Amino acid sequence: MSSTILHDLIPSIGPGALAPAEARSPFLTELGRRVRALRERRGMTRRALANEAQVSERHLANLEYGMGNVSVLVLQQIGTALKSSLAEMLGDVTTRSAEWMLIRALLASRDEETLRRVRLQIAQTLGANASANSRIALIGLRGAGKTTLGKMLAERLGVPFVEISRVIEEVAGCSTAEMQALYGMNAYRRHERRALEDTIAKYASAVISMPGGLVSDQGSFNLMLAQCTTVWLQAAPEDHMKRVIAQGDMRPMTASKEAMEDLKGILKGREAFYSKASFKLDTSAQNLDETFSLLCALLNEYMHFTA
Repeated sequence: MSSTILHDLIPSIGPGALAPAEARSPFLTELGRRVRALRERRGMTRRALANEAQVSERHLANLEYGMGNVSVLVLQQIGTALKSSLAEMLGDVTTRSAEWMLIRALLASRDEETLRRVRLQIAQTLGANASANSRIALIGLRGAGKTTLGKMLAERLGVPFVEISRVIEEVAGCSTAEMQALYGMNAYRRHERRALEDTIAKYASAVISMPGGLVSDQGSFNLMLAQCTTVWLQAAPEDHMKRVIAQGDMRPMTASKEAMEDLKGILKGREAFYSKASFKLDTSAQNLDETFSLLCALLNEYMHFTA
């Protein structure tokens, strides 16, 4: 078939749209395939969808054949016309099968407490939390007191104390900061997940200090929630800052106002995930000894150990 005829069948939006399939972006090709499949599942013609979404049929054709880099707003218009979410069109894991989509539909309008109960029931059904109370995971931002309180608690319980950040560094042979700078955040998250999995496999009982950014990987965070009894150590932003500086990290001093605003933003952004912990403890409200006593009291009834 000549390129002229092909051009008539699949309209172009500009030069280069007729590039060979192997030269096209795999992401755009898959995006187009999913949009086409959704349209066909809805029983809509391309013309009907274009009219409903208020986009040109030519633009839609290029999208479906992976030859047009569609804008987010246009994609949203198409999703609205298809009654599909952006996640579904982009290929989110929870849209990849009928069962996933039925589960999404059941949970879509539920409140936070209902979702929490469902998550715990799922974990119990999968047998994921069988030994949760044998491992204590301390979560929160750097400077919350995870290392100090973690070591004290591990000594009191007579169990190992493990810092996931140190495990990562031992395996990688460099600091976490160097790893992120050299290999990027995705590589760091892979090492973080492996370190968490190895620690859970190695220790039936332990006190574990988790990296503050573990919540950025929902898979790792879910694994921790299922396999550990979790305590969110909270602190005032000012205390976080002072403790980090006391540890020898002077970077916050280079732009103190901006650093404080960034810190508050991170705390706010992660609060919804940190709050999923079994317990929470404010480490700014009292001195260290009192804080440790409160931590032991929190865990005493649940863990059945003598504080």
